[in-house]
Amino acid sequence: MERTSGFTILVRIPYDRCADRVAALLAKKMETLPGFLRNSVTWGQGEEKARHTDFTVRTGPPVYFCDPHSPWQRGTNENTNGLLRQYFPKDTDPSLHTQEELDRVAAELNGRPRKTLGWKKPIEVFNELIVEHCVAMTD
Repeated sequence: MERTSGFTILVRIPYDRCADRVAALLAKKMETLPGFLRNSVTWGQGEEKARHTDFTVRTGPPVYFCDPHSPWQRGTNENTNGLLRQYFPKDTDPSLHTQEELDRVAAELNGRPRKTLGWKKPIEVFNELIVEHCVAMTD
């Protein structure tokens, strides 16, 4: 979840959610983003996040953690989790879904206008960020 735009990327974690697998798969997906959007990452608590240093070594940005039992520190993520519940009810095992299904859900979320964005879509704001960065680089 990119904070400015609300742009969402979903990553399928097959099988178990061991820390090595989670770090590797999230790093691989993170590498698809433009470098200027990879300044830092905030994760919630969880054993599957134990290899955060491997993630940082591979991708560059530091990983920050919210305090335990403090969902207000992850407001954007909590809101997105609520939106994801429309597609995946609480007890759904996301690993049973294909990456293609997750990409379709992310595309729907990224194409949904948001009040917090002045009724723009996350994909529109995300693209504006990229264009602004490119223009700034040419100035």
